[in-house]
Amino acid sequence: MTKTATVSLHGNTYEVDPMLVGMKVELVFDPFDLTEIEVRTSGKSAGKAVPHRVGRHTHPKARPETPPESAPPTGIDYLKILDETHKANTAKGINYSSLMDDGRGPR
Repeated sequence: MTKTATVSLHGNTYEVDPMLVGMKVELVFDPFDLTEIEVRTSGKSAGKAVPHRVGRHTHPKARPETPPESAPPTGIDYLKILDETHKANTAKGINYSSLMDDGRGPR
């Protein structure tokens, strides 16, 4: 931290609370967004650093996550197989009278 209450991070300059001049501070940030920096001292929050001069908006090593490549198609239509099985199982319909017959005779 400088005597003018500024800190530098990856070529950017941020203003901090003047009460922190001469103190060791920790900067907590999202590597994909260097415009919002939290300042901590002794493990406690000391407020936000105000961007003074921002030339880089992301950490130099921050890389966007890329989704994994899709698996090659198998040629099997699982939904069609399920639909055909469902239709075959329900084609007979439901025998409602057999549901009422519990083997004890008429009520």
